[in-house]
Amino acid sequence: MVDIGTLSLIILLSMFALLAIGMPLGFASAFLAVVTLSLKFPPDLLWGDFGRGPLSVLGQAVYRQLTNYVLISVPLFIFMAALLERSGIARDMYSSLNVWMSRTRGGIAIVTSIMAVIMAAMSGIIGGEVVLLGLIALPQMLRLGYDRNLAIGTICASGSLGTMIPPSIVLIFYGLVTETSIKALFTASFLPGFMLATFFILYIVIRTRMNHSLAPLPEPVPGEAEGREKSLMFLGFLSRFFMWVTGVLLLRALFFTATGDNAIREGQDPIPLGMVADIPWIIGAFVIFTVIVFAIVGRERTARGWEMGKGLIAPIVVIGVVLGSIYGGITGITEAAGMGVIAVFTIGMIRREMTFEIVWDSLIRTLKSTGTIIWVTIGAAALAAAYTLVGGPTFVANLIVGADMPTMGIILVMMLVFLIMGMFMDWVGIVLLIMPVFLPIVVRLPAEEIGFLGSVDARYIPIWFGVVFCMNMQVSFLSPPFGPAAFYLKSVAPPEISLTDIFRGFLPFIALQLCALSVLLIWPPIITLFL
Repeated sequence: MVDIGTLSLIILLSMFALLAIGMPLGFASAFLAVVTLSLKFPPDLLWGDFGRGPLSVLGQAVYRQLTNYVLISVPLFIFMAALLERSGIARDMYSSLNVWMSRTRGGIAIVTSIMAVIMAAMSGIIGGEVVLLGLIALPQMLRLGYDRNLAIGTICASGSLGTMIPPSIVLIFYGLVTETSIKALFTASFLPGFMLATFFILYIVIRTRMNHSLAPLPEPVPGEAEGREKSLMFLGFLSRFFMWVTGVLLLRALFFTATGDNAIREGQDPIPLGMVADIPWIIGAFVIFTVIVFAIVGRERTARGWEMGKGLIAPIVVIGVVLGSIYGGITGITEAAGMGVIAVFTIGMIRREMTFEIVWDSLIRTLKSTGTIIWVTIGAAALAAAYTLVGGPTFVANLIVGADMPTMGIILVMMLVFLIMGMFMDWVGIVLLIMPVFLPIVVRLPAEEIGFLGSVDARYIPIWFGVVFCMNMQVSFLSPPFGPAAFYLKSVAPPEISLTDIFRGFLPFIALQLCALSVLLIWPPIITLFL
C-alpha cells in the first residue's frame, strides 16, 4: 500500500499529466478515483465483495450528487441563457442602453458592462454572455475606433460576471457540495458582484477620460435628444415603468387583503410588499410616479422615453421573475429557474421570435453543456469520495495546520491554490475536488482572525468562503493559458484578433478582479451586510 503523502503527490501529478494529453476532466477524475483505491486497498478487499467494499463509496457519492433536487436548476438556467442568446431580447436591451449612453465617453463599453450585469442576473451562465457580447458589442466598438484591448477586456471580464452575480451556477454547485444555503450565498454575493462590476465601469470611465483616443465619440445623430432633454426622457421612462410596477403591487396587496391571506399569523413570515401596512406606502409611491409622468416630465416626453427604453422591460421582467420568486419566498432555486424559462419563452412568443428552430437549437446546446457538467460531476465526485476514503482531507488539513502559519497565511495559500488550479481546470472540478478538503480546514480556523479589518461571524464562514471562491473563479475565466473567456470570444471574433491579443486585453481586468478579491480578504464583513 502507498502512504497518503505519496498518493496525494501521484494524484496531483497524474491529474496534470492526463489533462495535458487532452483527456476530459470527468474521465481523468474517474480514472484516478479507481487508481487511488487500487493503490491504497488490497485487491481482495477492493474487488472481492463487489458492490459492498470501498468501490461502493464512489457509487454512493455520485448517486448523492446526481439525485440532489437543486441540480435540476442547472440545465434550466442553461436553457434560459440559450433562449436569451438566440432571441432578440438581448439585442433590444443593448440598443436601448446604447441610446441613453451614446454621447458618453466610453459609453458603448459602459453599456456592455451594464448589459453583462443584467444578463448575469437573468441566467448566471458565463460562456453564452461572452459569445453574445462578442457578437453584438465587439463589432460596434471596433467600428467606432475603440481601443482593441479595451474592447476585448470589457467584453470578456464583464461577460464572466455570471460567476459572482446571482443566480450564479458556481454558487449553486458550491452550495450543493458544501450543503450551504444557496439563498444565503446569493444574498452574500450581491454586493461583491456589483462591486466588481463597478470596478470595471470606473476603470473604463477613468481610462477613456485620461486618453480620449481609446474611445472616440460617435458622430451626433440629427434630431437626437441631448443633455437635460434626454435626462427628462429617461426620468419619464423610469417613472412610467415604476408606475406600472406599483400599480401591480397595489392590486396584489388588495387581493391578499380581500382574501385574508396577508393576515398576521404566528410562525408565518409576512408577505413581502403584500401586507395591509404596505398599502399606504405603495399608494404613495404610485402617486409620486404618476405626478412625475404627467406633471413634471409630460406625457409626450415620457412616451418618447418609453419608446427609447422599452428594450429594457423584458430583461427586468425576467430578473424580477427569477430573483423575485427566490427572495420573495415564493419558490426555491429550481422552481425559480423553471419560471425563468417560462418567462423568457412567453416573452419570445409575444414578440413572435420563439420559432421551433430557436427552441430546438437551445435544447441541443443545453443538452451538450449539461452533459459536460454531469460527466465532470460524476468523475470529480468519485475522486473526491475516494480521496476522502483514504484519508486525504485529514492529511492535507494536518499538513496545512501543522505548518504553523497564521490564519490569514493559510487563507492566502488556499487562494494561491485556487488561482493556480483555475488556470488549468474547470470550476466544476475544483468545487468537487478541492472544496471538501479546504472548507473543513477554514471552518476550524479562529473566526476572529479571518480578515484584516473586522471579522466574520463563525456561522457565516462557509458563506464567506464560497463568495471568495467564486471571486477566484472569476479570475480563472480570464487566466492564461486556458482562460475559457478567451476561447469563447475567439469563436466569434474577427480573424485578425488572435488569442495573444485577447489575453493581452485581459491584463488590466485581471488586476481589477484581484483588487476585488483583496477587498473580500481584507474586509470579510462585506458579505454579511445583506444577510
